[in-house]
Amino acid sequence: MTTRTPPSPEALRDLMVDRIRADGWALTPAVEQAMRTIPRHAFVTGHPLENAYGEAAVITKRAGTGAALSCASEPLIVAMMLDQLDVQPGHNILEVGAGTGYNAALLATLTGDGRNVTTVDIDPEVTAGARKNLDATGFEAVTVITRDGTLGDVEHGPYDRLILTVGTWDIPVAWWEQLRPGARIVVPLRWRGQTRSIAFAYTDGRLESDSMQLCGFVPLVGQAGEHTHEATDGVTLTWDTDQNINPSAIGTTLHRGEQASIWSTVTVDGEEPFDGVWLRLTVTDPATCRIRATHEAIDAGICNPAIPALTAALVEDTSIAYLALRRAADDGLWELGATGHGPAATALAERIVNQVKAWDTTRTATPHITVQRRADAHAETGTASGTIAKTHATMTLQYPQGGHVGDR
Repeated sequence: MTTRTPPSPEALRDLMVDRIRADGWALTPAVEQAMRTIPRHAFVTGHPLENAYGEAAVITKRAGTGAALSCASEPLIVAMMLDQLDVQPGHNILEVGAGTGYNAALLATLTGDGRNVTTVDIDPEVTAGARKNLDATGFEAVTVITRDGTLGDVEHGPYDRLILTVGTWDIPVAWWEQLRPGARIVVPLRWRGQTRSIAFAYTDGRLESDSMQLCGFVPLVGQAGEHTHEATDGVTLTWDTDQNINPSAIGTTLHRGEQASIWSTVTVDGEEPFDGVWLRLTVTDPATCRIRATHEAIDAGICNPAIPALTAALVEDTSIAYLALRRAADDGLWELGATGHGPAATALAERIVNQVKAWDTTRTATPHITVQRRADAHAETGTASGTIAKTHATMTLQYPQGGHVGDR
């Protein structure tokens, strides 16, 4: 009988980075080397080595409800965001969301001096854990602060790079004020119910996007830019504060059972993402929000969104429509369409299908996003397509004619 020797942390780490490279990330030699060097298992203590170097995020703290409060992000997402951030030696860096301290260790390696890295988190238990892990791995020079992340850290600024490892709905005033001219920020930004990791260049008081990737993150504590309420048993809507949505009215509409479905003839296979339709809707239709349905609600015939946990929807007055899927004639493919409920069911469904067809012509295209502080923005906000009002900032989103802005 032979005893199999378990793989070493170094071997597992190399396999992790090899997977990331195969997926097209850790593109720069500096990011690749940092990820091959920093012992991730030392930051997720109490978890098996296979989990530390696996493909999934590792939850390190949960609420009493079971919701994740802090985690070590999926390694591929870590590499993706570091590629987007483009840290150069000597950069002064602010990280919001301390997590386990692993990302701060990577940032310290990339900039060349831990004294150039400050990480802040509102949760003292999280910062204590990050501090302990950083000290144990030789990164004592990294500054760890317990503070509301929306305040940043003016004492150690201004910053050449700002990165968030938590989801944010807004760009608070303090972050703007702590950036150097020519700075770069990477934020998992939420709008219209979905989240994208966006890299922005800070130029002339504006943030201009040049990279955008789908992602999901634990939300930043304390921001109140979104509403999430149950419309009826098993059906939940999420929308932004600049939208006027009455979930109970939509719940009543869904229970009436009247609906209209329109199909696009656009198909996807079982593994092909179509989140770009939702992204396009956020640019073109101010009624865009998010619907979530339990399997019980679907089985009861209340609604049937394309992806039960997160699907784009349009809501106006007492009407709703959402992206839908059905089996295509060609086995193995799915046809995209939309299902509407209420007086404007057909009109709303047609608006979704029009964007499905537009997406089909350039499936990898992403919009260019300009963000300004609200005090500096003069465009009408909250109602115009492609303009979204936040509390402290205004976003303007646009697909250039024939362009593929933001593609990697």
